[in-house]
Amino acid sequence: MPAKKTAAKEAATEAKVTPVKAEKAVTEEKAAPAKAEAKAEKVTKTTKTTKTAKAAPAKRGRKPGSKTELKVSMNVQFGGKSYTTDDLVKIAKDVWKYDLKQKAADFKSVELYVKPEDGMAYYVINGKEAGSFYI
Repeated sequence: MPAKKTAAKEAATEAKVTPVKAEKAVTEEKAAPAKAEAKAEKVTKTTKTTKTAKAAPAKRGRKPGSKTELKVSMNVQFGGKSYTTDDLVKIAKDVWKYDLKQKAADFKSVELYVKPEDGMAYYVINGKEAGSFYI
């Protein structure tokens, strides 16, 4: 009988140990993919930052670092008159240079507002100087 009790105890102990080992194995299997995913995220994040840090290869026909400009052409036509954007900017530069007695080199930016019903163009030069001229 003692042999049977020992075998039964071993079987019971083995049965108790086996589920614990199996649970550990299951949790380790569940944890392993999570760890692998975390590592994969770190790798992809690292590669993404590495890719953004590298300069993009230059395209043909364009110098590296140069920006492509959008060509815009606008015409204002009213009362038999026609003005392009370039015409209005030239008039605004002339007003800046001759009427306001400023240096042409100080002319950095201009915002133009055209009001054809009044025959006027309104300007804001360099974000400070505002005025108008007849067109």
